[in-house]
Amino acid sequence: MSEPRTARGAETKRRIVAAAEEVFSEQGYQQASVLRITERAGVGQGTFYLYFASKLDLFEALVDDLNRRVRQAMSEGAARGSTRAEAEAAGFRAFFAFAAEHPAVFRVMREAEQVAPAAMRRHYERIAASYAEGLEAARVAGEIGDVDPEVAAWALMGIGEMVGMRWVLWPHQDGETAPQVPKAVLDQMMRLIHGALDAKEDA
Repeated sequence: MSEPRTARGAETKRRIVAAAEEVFSEQGYQQASVLRITERAGVGQGTFYLYFASKLDLFEALVDDLNRRVRQAMSEGAARGSTRAEAEAAGFRAFFAFAAEHPAVFRVMREAEQVAPAAMRRHYERIAASYAEGLEAARVAGEIGDVDPEVAAWALMGIGEMVGMRWVLWPHQDGETAPQVPKAVLDQMMRLIHGALDAKEDA
C-alpha cells in the first residue's frame, strides 16, 4: 500500500477508505467491488491502485483504520473520568457512540474473521492491550480489586461488544438513526462491571 505524498493524495485515500467503510458494511466483502467503492469515493479505479494493491488490501486497511479511530474515541472518552469507575462508564459511552455512527465496527470485524483473520485479531489485541494497561494502573492505585488485568480486559470487551450489538447494531439494522444504548441499560451494565472489578479474593 502506497502512502500519499501530498495533502491532496491523503484526502483521496481518506475518501476511498470512507467509501469502503460504507460499501463493505452495506454489501459485505464478497458483494463489494473496487468499482462500487471508487464510484462511492468519486475517484477512478486507476487512482485506487495508486494506494491499494487489491480489495483485500483495502479491507485490511479499513480494519486498521476503524481500530485506530475506535481506540481514540474510547481513550478520549475514558480520559473524561476522574476515577476508574467514571472512566469505565465514559469509555463505554464513547464506544457506543462511535458504533452508532460507524456500525461497520461490528459488521466489518465479524466478516474479517473469515476474510482477514490476522487483521481482526490485531484489532482486538490492540484494544485489549490498551485496556489492560489502564486496568493495571487502577489495580495498583487501589481503585479496583486484585483482578488479572488481561482477563478483565477481554471479559469487559465481550460485555461491551454484546451490549453494543443488542442495543446499537440490531436497532441500526432495523432502520433507527444513530441508536444509543439506553441509560438504564448502561447503568445496569456498569453496576455489573463495578461489582466484578471490586471483587476481593476470599481470605
